[in-house]
Amino acid sequence: MSKRLFVLLVVLMSLSLIGIIFVQAYHINNTVKNEEEQFTDKVKRVLSSTATTIEELEYKEYAFRFRELMAEKGVQVDTTDIRNLWIIQDDLNSNETLIYRNGILEENFKIPSFIDIGLDSINITRISNERETRISRKNSYDNFDGNSNAASLEVSPEALLLQSAQISRSKEVMFETAYKDMAKRSPIHLRVSRNDLSDLLSQKLTDNNIDITFEYSIYHKDLATKVQTENFELLQDISYGVPIFLDNNDESEYKLYVNFPKRNRFILSSILGLALLSIIFTTIIIIAYTSAIYQLIKQRKIAQIKTDFINNMTHEFKTPIATISLALDAIKNPKIIGDEDKVKRYLKMIKDENNRMHAQVENVLRISKLEKNELNISKDQVDLHELILDAITHIELIVENRNGYINTNLDAKLSSVLANETHFTNVIVNILDNAVKYTNGKPEINMTTENIGNNIILKISDRGSGMTKSVSKRVFEKFYREHTGDVHNVKGHGLGLAYVKRIVDDHSGHVSVESEKGHGSTFIIKLPLIS
Repeated sequence: MSKRLFVLLVVLMSLSLIGIIFVQAYHINNTVKNEEEQFTDKVKRVLSSTATTIEELEYKEYAFRFRELMAEKGVQVDTTDIRNLWIIQDDLNSNETLIYRNGILEENFKIPSFIDIGLDSINITRISNERETRISRKNSYDNFDGNSNAASLEVSPEALLLQSAQISRSKEVMFETAYKDMAKRSPIHLRVSRNDLSDLLSQKLTDNNIDITFEYSIYHKDLATKVQTENFELLQDISYGVPIFLDNNDESEYKLYVNFPKRNRFILSSILGLALLSIIFTTIIIIAYTSAIYQLIKQRKIAQIKTDFINNMTHEFKTPIATISLALDAIKNPKIIGDEDKVKRYLKMIKDENNRMHAQVENVLRISKLEKNELNISKDQVDLHELILDAITHIELIVENRNGYINTNLDAKLSSVLANETHFTNVIVNILDNAVKYTNGKPEINMTTENIGNNIILKISDRGSGMTKSVSKRVFEKFYREHTGDVHNVKGHGLGLAYVKRIVDDHSGHVSVESEKGHGSTFIIKLPLIS
């Protein structure tokens, strides 16, 4: 995959993810707004219903008191006015007559005042209505003059339809208009009880699934009255209000307000499940996306490293193969084949190059087995100092051949560790081999040990070319080698230090490197001691 295509895919995937997050946020925001609107509608309905109920309760209370007063005082009618409407219709086919009467009775009373408004008496008007429908034999109303009693007409019993009723609200209260005019002059705390209002609001809010604490107050011309809770505070954004105790003009000087201290929490709790699911799924998508991007970048790096590895391995195999081929061609030469010393020299070259290729293949196989956990590493109690001395024997001839040296200061008093002798010797040899490879002149290597706590610390220092900080951070990665373009001046395949780290980690140890470009490197291995 080309770099441009890879970047394009990452950008498109990123934009898609950002789009999904914005859509989810937009959806949640709209849901919150809808919940707020529904909450506002419910509260306003509750307030309107509560205001109506309070008005009706006051109205019925005064009506009951009025009826009691009428019964107790025996109030007499001052004036009476009766009006009747008669409709008479003949049916020639059935020889019957339909008689309809609608009568209105108006009675005026003067009673003592029972509403605390400063008046001695109140004028009350009661209006009653009586409707009557009769079906009569024809000619039985010939003498009917409008003042006769309808009961005197001849009517068949099964055809009697009698409707008698009073105007409903007048029958129950009889003074609605006068009551509203008078009641508005009473103080609000005498018209409504705080306990009744609180209970009524609580019941209606619960019926509408609004089960949270609330504060309420009744205001008169934007001023608070005595009818309110202790902690009520009129806030424009969160207080809801409706008029209460409407007068005959459907206007009111009073307004019932309610607010909810925990309103936002209640609204959010209603969409908490949806929001949590949305957040969880979005988080999963983000994690999956970042993991996919990370893996893509990692695989791209690995692909690049493997390409470099193949190039390096090809170069390193090409050199010994060429050397072996040249040595064989030289041995075939009649002039050389008779020279025993030269033949031995060329055979030694063939063997050395073959061993070098074999060692490289072995390192690759070791890393592969380590990653699959197929490499059987048995551990025994060994002396780390002995392993160090053994490893030095594998490299000292090369160092001496380049006029270098290996100094040892094995000062640790305790050096017994649990390790695999073969693999850990290879660890030390690999580090020493790197110290020789990355030194242009004479290899100068110092090895020291010391005890710190329950650990033994091994330091291997050289005065080679060193590494930059960025290279030091990645030097233990598989296949990683410092980029030098197409120049392969140092033999290697990027597996030696990866092998070192895997073996040290398997021994419950830790390996790190301190290096400065041009001033050499120091590898530090820490292993736990055993008693």
